Amino acid sequence: MPNTLRIRLRRLLEPRTLALILGVAGLFVAAALIPHPTAGQIRDWADSVGPLLPLVFFALHTVVCVAPFPRTIFTLSAGMLFGPALGLTIAIGATTLSAVLALLLVRALDRDHVAARLTHPAVQAVDARLARRGWLAVGSLRLIFFAPFSVVNYCAGLSSVRLWPYLAATFLGIIPGTIGTVLLGNALTGTASTGQWIITGSCLAVGLLGLAVDARMPVADSEPVREPVFESR
Repeated sequence: MPNTLRIRLRRLLEPRTLALILGVAGLFVAAALIPHPTAGQIRDWADSVGPLLPLVFFALHTVVCVAPFPRTIFTLSAGMLFGPALGLTIAIGATTLSAVLALLLVRALDRDHVAARLTHPAVQAVDARLARRGWLAVGSLRLIFFAPFSVVNYCAGLSSVRLWPYLAATFLGIIPGTIGTVLLGNALTGTASTGQWIITGSCLAVGLLGLAVDARMPVADSEPVREPVFESR
């Protein structure tokens, strides 16, 4: 067995690294296996919460989406339960806060220790964009509305992207896809107008445009310099 492979295997089998990898894998498996609620179940739950529903929904959305749980369920539900204006406010606010909490959580678990042991090509490819283009990479990945939200959060936490550019890029990058999804959720109630359907399609198209633009932007081959992560650019 080559020495490089032996060293990597030894690092992966360290208790701390192995526990973290198994923990993250367990979260993904749980998110995939847990039954997702139906529209009727969501409405029944909302009726049982009462007047505090917006605050409870915001808190639940924020906390649950730190884990690899599909945020689309929450975004659609926001449009279905609260309508376009309030639903959009809740969805964007909770999604942005959730992304920041996920980034801080990964860094609290010792980013440098973990990053040195994650050698999967898919993770390295995302990290290369995050480390070299900072907020631009985060914004483009957010515009790709089908890019896994939690994976982008975790990779950003392992990269050298700074907090405030990350927050701003996340906030701006999720707006088009979130508008489209919230309006789609509102449309499921049967109250959407033709104009809302047009806006929905347009916002989702912006996400696809972000994919095309980011795919054409090359990533430099040089090794990025890791900088302090909490300073502003």
